[in-house]
Amino acid sequence: MDAFLLSLLMVFIAELGDKTQLVALSLATRYNARVVLLGILTATLGVHLISVGLGGAAGELLPTDWIRFIAGLAFIAFGFWTLRGDEICDDDGACRKARTPFWVVTITFFLAELGDKTMITTVTLAAERSLFWVWLGSSLGMVVSDGLAILVGQVMGKNLPERLVKAIAACIFFAFGLYSAVQGGIHLPIAAWIVGVAALALTAHIMFRPSPRLPEPEVTTREMTTADSER
Repeated sequence: MDAFLLSLLMVFIAELGDKTQLVALSLATRYNARVVLLGILTATLGVHLISVGLGGAAGELLPTDWIRFIAGLAFIAFGFWTLRGDEICDDDGACRKARTPFWVVTITFFLAELGDKTMITTVTLAAERSLFWVWLGSSLGMVVSDGLAILVGQVMGKNLPERLVKAIAACIFFAFGLYSAVQGGIHLPIAAWIVGVAALALTAHIMFRPSPRLPEPEVTTREMTTADSER
């Protein structure tokens, strides 16, 4: 039980002001609080399970440079998605709301937590304590800390204009995305940067291309005559 309480407290403190807490805040301005919290819990349980499983060897076994680089690109892509909105338009011009916020949150947090300081904290704690209690305590500490950010995000989402909320959320994603990509990619070959930039350009093109417009219906001369006569 000491391992549980210590892990909960340490991860809670480590998460305060961390990038994933700010990401939680930005996601909570756009999605339901329960969905965001469930996504965070799912991703955290997965990442911290990896942490306690690998123990002190995680730092050597995980390709942290590649993970940070790919996570950075993913953050930038999520920034594009935030600016674009959640509507999906079909070829006929009909638009509907996307129904994947849970997976957006889960994938975002899973990538963000790999190699993050809260993961390193969990690894350190698991090296000398009960793996199960460290896993449970660290996961709960993460969720509680991010729960505070979710509350703030919900208030912001209700009291600020939608465009401003989108801009703030996108800036958070872009800032951490650029930081993570540069931090992880500084030692990677130039080919990795070329592929990464090309992938982001393609993503931006797909997300921001104009939706197809339906052709206006043609009105025949007979229909115009009938309409005039009815008047």
